[in-house]
Amino acid sequence: MHQIFTRFASQPQPRGVISHGTGEGNQAVAVREAGSRWHPDDTGMTGTDWALRDLRARWRTASLTAGWRYPSDWGVPEVDDVCAAVLAGDDPVGALGDLARARALTGASLDETLGDLAALCAVLETPTGVKAVADPDATPPTLIRATALAWVDAALGQRHAGEATDSLSGQASADYLRVRLGEVYAKGRRDGFCPSERFVLLVVSLNLSRVVGWPRLMAMVLAGDVLRSVFDGGESVAVLGPSVAVVLAERDARLSERATDARLLINDRFAVDPDLGALGRPDIRVQRLPGSESSAQHLVHGIGRA
Repeated sequence: MHQIFTRFASQPQPRGVISHGTGEGNQAVAVREAGSRWHPDDTGMTGTDWALRDLRARWRTASLTAGWRYPSDWGVPEVDDVCAAVLAGDDPVGALGDLARARALTGASLDETLGDLAALCAVLETPTGVKAVADPDATPPTLIRATALAWVDAALGQRHAGEATDSLSGQASADYLRVRLGEVYAKGRRDGFCPSERFVLLVVSLNLSRVVGWPRLMAMVLAGDVLRSVFDGGESVAVLGPSVAVVLAERDARLSERATDARLLINDRFAVDPDLGALGRPDIRVQRLPGSESSAQHLVHGIGRA
């Protein structure tokens, strides 16, 4: 069942992925061979680190090409667990199940999740330097079954649980925000006003494309803490996806000022963390609420996947 995984783990690492030695000459060769993947901060990376990064990058490219709709929510921590299992030649079923559950909890459809699995299998079957093309029909049935069962289990659990907080980050969840939106629209119907006239969603997006593993989670925890400290007057703060947080706030004269304060404070928090210091400024925008509650709920889902 796992022939493609064990075969990949036994292959020599791609040229340019591992730099031998620490001398200036060897480093220059690594820079030249790695091309656009090289970054000055990467000089201390081990061969295993390079191999994991290379596999992860090729997998992401193949998955996006195969139809993954929202690039920013692809890189969850479980991706690295799958890559590590593949590189070690271990049975990947457990790691793939964890990834499938993470996909379901972040809103990815079963079709996207299985397409992502097909992309991984294509990468493992394709030589380095050759474009990998996902073929769902070529995915081992046992892997499809394990992935699908894990996705369904998480999707059904999420539907019935309605937890107010995200189990990993401890931040308020999308379910919590949906409840709050329902309350806002109910109040609008009772008092005769349209929430779109009084309320907005302040959307905070982080570019975590260069961050792997658990530092991604830490970035969202720090951003959520900053938003709660800045918007401390009864506003609702929630995490909608792996790199998106929102604030449900009233439109007032200080909204722009507080958004600026949040951006600066998030930058300051990231700057003191060596794993997050290279992140750019968060993208912060104001999203006006639509006229109906159903449209607002649909909007929240879209923001979480953007």
